[in-house]
Amino acid sequence: MAEREVWLRGAVEGVAPSLVPVAQALIQAKEDIQEMAKGLRPEELWTRPGGAASVGFHLLHAVGSLDRLFTYARGEPLTPAQFEAITQEKELRPPLPDLPKLLAHVTETIDRALAQLRRTPEASVGEARGVGRKLVPSTARDLVNHAAQHLFRHVGQVSTTLKIIRGLNLAS
Repeated sequence: MAEREVWLRGAVEGVAPSLVPVAQALIQAKEDIQEMAKGLRPEELWTRPGGAASVGFHLLHAVGSLDRLFTYARGEPLTPAQFEAITQEKELRPPLPDLPKLLAHVTETIDRALAQLRRTPEASVGEARGVGRKLVPSTARDLVNHAAQHLFRHVGQVSTTLKIIRGLNLAS
């Protein structure tokens, strides 16, 4: 029997109850990405079917956004490296990461986010946080919730893009 989806496995050890759905979504996204990557050929990573975004873009942007939103959730400003990551995501300048390097980056970023959730006390999730340079009002909870939603949006796009690439044999 296949293992249950993460949301059916119960609480996530060490995570505040109100953040468990976020942790479950991050774990599920990581597992889904790892599963999709099993059959991913290197030439499929940066293929842009019909001009759509590539699998590589979706993965790079999804975890870049995850990292940035979790930075705001900590109440910290973005670093110069994070601003550089935004530019890399937009421009996809060479050298582009190969599949093993990109998957390692995805896993490390999701694992850092999970570690942050484990360090987040329940009492702090409603604390005010500013988003972006304009410090648009939000809360720590809303930031991590949106981060998980955004990540999952791109996981779905990776799945669809792979089906299109393989269906059209664009990478062959």
